[in-house]
Amino acid sequence: MLITRKVEFSASHVCRSDALSDDENRQRFGMAANPHGHGHNYVVEVSLEGSPDPVTGMVFDLKELKEILSREILGPYDHRFLNYEVPPFDRVVPTAENIARDIWRRLESHLNVEGRRLHSVRLYETPDLYVEYFGESPCSE
Repeated sequence: MLITRKVEFSASHVCRSDALSDDENRQRFGMAANPHGHGHNYVVEVSLEGSPDPVTGMVFDLKELKEILSREILGPYDHRFLNYEVPPFDRVVPTAENIARDIWRRLESHLNVEGRRLHSVRLYETPDLYVEYFGESPCSE
């Protein structure tokens, strides 16, 4: 069975790489390479996989899940300039893909317990654009 909880946060970022010239950054990232940054109202859906507990009927205590998401996602990310305030984005381009990987990294050890596991992290950067991550590889640094 899968359960999914959604949280929202607002953050700004710049998509540019120090390994690329200004022209290359503009070609690859377009307006997102503006050094002054831009922001999004992100939506994150975190899905857990497991069997409901025979006593409680729950895959995971939803109050505890809300607390974990608040602490591990909202605390570090909400109303932040990711490149300057949220490691690893001081050295990793904060694309939606890399943000989803970092959220996975922050959550995995808290949620993979007692026969349950983190199934996916879905990150909406805009209402019509999302990435979904299943934990295949770590955030590249």
